[in-house]
Amino acid sequence: MSETPLQPGHPALAREAVRDLRFSAIRDVANAGIGRDDVLPFWFSDPDLPTPAFICAAAQAALAAGDTFYTPNLGEPALRKVLANALSQLHRPVSPSRVVVTSSGVSALMLTAQALYSPGDRVVVVTPVWPNLVEIPRILGAQVEEVALELRRDEQGIARWHLCLETLLNALTPLVINSPNNPSGWVMSAQQQAVILAHCRRHGIWIVSDEVYSRIVFDGPPEGCAPSFLDIADPNDRLVVINSFSKSWLMTGWRLGWVVAPPALMYELGKLIEYNSSCAPGFVQKAGLVAVNQGEAVRQETVARFQASRDYLYQRLGTLADIEVPLPAGAMYLFFRVRGLDDSLAFCKALVAEAGVGLAPGSAFGDAGEGCLRWCIASSIEKMEQGAERFSRFLHRSPLRR
Repeated sequence: MSETPLQPGHPALAREAVRDLRFSAIRDVANAGIGRDDVLPFWFSDPDLPTPAFICAAAQAALAAGDTFYTPNLGEPALRKVLANALSQLHRPVSPSRVVVTSSGVSALMLTAQALYSPGDRVVVVTPVWPNLVEIPRILGAQVEEVALELRRDEQGIARWHLCLETLLNALTPLVINSPNNPSGWVMSAQQQAVILAHCRRHGIWIVSDEVYSRIVFDGPPEGCAPSFLDIADPNDRLVVINSFSKSWLMTGWRLGWVVAPPALMYELGKLIEYNSSCAPGFVQKAGLVAVNQGEAVRQETVARFQASRDYLYQRLGTLADIEVPLPAGAMYLFFRVRGLDDSLAFCKALVAEAGVGLAPGSAFGDAGEGCLRWCIASSIEKMEQGAERFSRFLHRSPLRR
C-alpha cells in the first residue's frame, strides 16, 4: 500500500533536488481508491493477466536448484547472449558485450542518467511522457526542458500526435525520447530517427531511447517492431537504448530490464550497478531467458488482445461529445483530450470516488498532457465495456469541466 506523502511544512530533511520532485499523480489517484474492490483500475501500466505459467516455472525451477546467490554485475552471460541474438534479428547486429541486464527498466533509466548527467546539465525530453523520464534527470540535479508533441488531424481527419522535428532539433542537448510513447501511443518514424541521429552525431549529443514498448505496435504484421535507433546506429554512437521484460511478456512485477550501450560505457555501467543493486536476481534472469526464447507467441497474443481493446475503446469514446481521441499506433494506452477540462487530477479523483473508474490524469505526464486522460487498454473488452459505461455517465454529470 502506498503511503500519502508528507505535506509541505514538515522539516526539510532531503536535499533540494529531491524535495522539488513531483509526487506521482498516478499514484495519487490510485491512493484514492485504496481499500475499494469495486474500482475498475485502468491507471497503471499493468495487464489484467498474470505472467504465463512457463515463465513462472523457470523461476521456480531455478529457486529449487538453489539459484539464490549473487550474479555478475552486467547480467548472466546466457541472458545477455539471448538478448543480443534477439535484437540482432530485429535490428543491426548487437554484440552480447553491449547488453547489460538490470533490475527493471526503471533501474536502467536511472543507471543511464547517473552515467551521463551532471548537476546543472540541460536535458531535453519529448512530452507528454511517463513522469519518471522527466524526474530521474532532476534527481541528479539536471535541468529538464520539455518539447511537446502536438495533437493534429491528418489528411483523413484522424487525430494523431505529431512531433515538430525542427523544434526538437533546435532545442537539443542530451535527448530522452520514448517511442512507442507512454502515454500517447505516438510512434516515431524511421525518417525522424535518421534525422535526429545525424544531428546528434554532428554535435556529439547523447540519445537515451526508451523502447520498452517497441514490440507492442498495432496495424502491422504479427512479428512487428517499432522503428528503433538500433536499426541505424553504429556501436560507438552516443546512444543508449532502454528496454524491459514488463510489457511484452506480462512481467511487470518481476523488475527485469536491459540496456544496449556503446562499448566505452560498459565498464562504467558495471560500476554503477554494483553501487545501486549489485545485480539482478539469478532466478529472475532465468525467467527472462525463457521469456525471450519461448515467449514470442505470448507477445503476439498480448499485442492482438491489446489491439482489440484499443479498437473497441477508440470507437466507444469516439461516440462521446467533447472527447477527442487520437488513434495510438503502439504502447498500451488511449490518451484523449476532454474539452473544458483543466484539472485532470481532480477529475480523476472524482471519477474514482463517484464512478469507480481509475484513469491516469494527463497532468502526470507534463504540462503538455493537461486536459487529457490516459486509459490503459491492457484489459479485456468486457472490463473496457464496464469502464466506458461508467465513464460516460460520469462525464455527462461532472461539474469539473468548464
